[in-house]
Amino acid sequence: MARKADRDQGRGRAPLGALRPLVPFALAYRGRMLAAFAALTASAGATLVVPVAIRRVIDHGFSPEGQVLIDAYFLALLGVVAVLALSSAARYYSVVTLGERVVADLRTAVFERLTVLDPAFFDRTQAGEIVSRLTADATQVKSAFGVSISILLRNAFLFVGAVVLMVVTSPKLSILVLAAIPLIVFPLILSGRGVRRRSRAAQDRLAEASAYAAEAVGAVRTMQAFGMGRTTARRFADASENAYGAARASIKARALLTGVAIFLISASVVGVMWYGAQGVMAGTMTAGQLSQFVLYAVFGASALGQLSEVYGELAQAAGAAERLGEILAAQPGIRAPAAPKALPEPPRGEIAFEGVRFAYPTREGHPSLHGVDLRVAPGERVALVGPSGAGKSTILQLLLRFYDPQQGVVRVDGRDVASVDPEALRARMSLVPQDPTIFSGTVIENIRYGRPDAPEADVLRAARLAHADGFITALPQGYATQVGERGVTLSGGQRQRIAIARAILKDAPILLLDEATSALDAESERAVQSALDTLMRDRTTLVIAHRLATIRKADRILVIDDGRIVEEGTHESLLSSGALYAQLAALQFTDALDETARGKEPRPREVLPAAE
Repeated sequence: MARKADRDQGRGRAPLGALRPLVPFALAYRGRMLAAFAALTASAGATLVVPVAIRRVIDHGFSPEGQVLIDAYFLALLGVVAVLALSSAARYYSVVTLGERVVADLRTAVFERLTVLDPAFFDRTQAGEIVSRLTADATQVKSAFGVSISILLRNAFLFVGAVVLMVVTSPKLSILVLAAIPLIVFPLILSGRGVRRRSRAAQDRLAEASAYAAEAVGAVRTMQAFGMGRTTARRFADASENAYGAARASIKARALLTGVAIFLISASVVGVMWYGAQGVMAGTMTAGQLSQFVLYAVFGASALGQLSEVYGELAQAAGAAERLGEILAAQPGIRAPAAPKALPEPPRGEIAFEGVRFAYPTREGHPSLHGVDLRVAPGERVALVGPSGAGKSTILQLLLRFYDPQQGVVRVDGRDVASVDPEALRARMSLVPQDPTIFSGTVIENIRYGRPDAPEADVLRAARLAHADGFITALPQGYATQVGERGVTLSGGQRQRIAIARAILKDAPILLLDEATSALDAESERAVQSALDTLMRDRTTLVIAHRLATIRKADRILVIDDGRIVEEGTHESLLSSGALYAQLAALQFTDALDETARGKEPRPREVLPAAE
């Protein structure tokens, strides 16, 4: 996520400093905060009135005329209790709903930030860890920011009020109490840093376990096919045990913190009671004064004790908030310039690479492209072939501006893609990837992806052109059929045709086909190829392909090897050159003829390995 050095630097902050990213979210609801503040003031004030009434009862209520006073005092106490109950309910509702609202907004803001971060961010971060931050970390923050903040504020009010009234009741005894407070608070501050550090470690270990689980569940068929179920379960058990160990260390620190705080606070109250009892016996203070002071001391001590517990909980939540804050603070490497230039209208679909050199951020020492120059005229079909890792898919990634080249310029319709809004750039392109992404939902929702407002008639037309209408209407609910997570209920060829229908529906001037027919059998390929021929008409098309049926229809073929364009021409001209393309094409035809001689139906062969 962030670099380790940045994390270590962040962990040096004050224990609750990591909660700072939550402040802007809370300030958006100032009215609710004021309501909570008013309720807190009322409930704390009502609580602090009780010892005054008790002192009056003890000192004056047991005299001969005290019956009337007792009735009045207890009637007043009943009113105080009513105020306390109503204000406490209002405080709880205001603070807890504020916490829920803040965390909901926080979760939304984090997810919105994820949608604009560039692919380089996700190259470094596991999807499972991101999900853990959105769920487990957000839940941790919600628990602390709701209930814990409510308890924190209530006890902070009580503590301050109790200290002030203790001073009013008996300055001498107050000196003893106040002298003990630093001895109680200082250990809390020191231990709070350790609690936050251990809580952050526990959240990190939990995220690692969640990420591993998400990866394993997503590949359950592969896991079971290779008999790796028990091994995977053991690895997850180890990850869970690591998470438990980190959580136990955090809990141990919090338990120690709570125990020390309770002992110091309780011991100080006992000492004050003993000293006050000496004053009552000596006649320097009344029993009512001592009772009032002791009650305020108990209120203050109880509030301070609960503050120590809440402090530990907030320190724990600070670790989770810190992890969420890292996402909020992350800046996309690919973003719209301050004054983006508009792409020319109407779109032409012209593409140009000028001296482009590029290396992926995770492999900076191994460039994927070395000074690539290419031009694609409007409406031209250009095929890219080459071995695995040659740089074919990298060209598409740069064209979509998922990354920026280290050297050179990528242009669309004469504009440097770095000078335009990425959303406007990508709106001019339709992509059909080698491994199409199908989302959980219905078939029609998947086809509409990228154009959600498309009329149903346009969706049906796109499905027919992609030769997908036949199998879709045969599904149990037709276009309303749920396809499952990642389209698990569909075959590879069906997923590919839905992806092609999606591209047809978008109707962009530039078409990018990354092995668009790789998952189809021979019969499906022939059907889809005719759909692609229709789709490519009057569009600029870059197609990564390994099957000759696709390559031969290209206006131009670029052979890419080791990040360089090593050959260029038509299918016929490259065959006549006798170079690499011709050798590989001859090998494919030879394999097909051998299979025919053995009485088998020829299977499509790769010109060059397709995977990037």
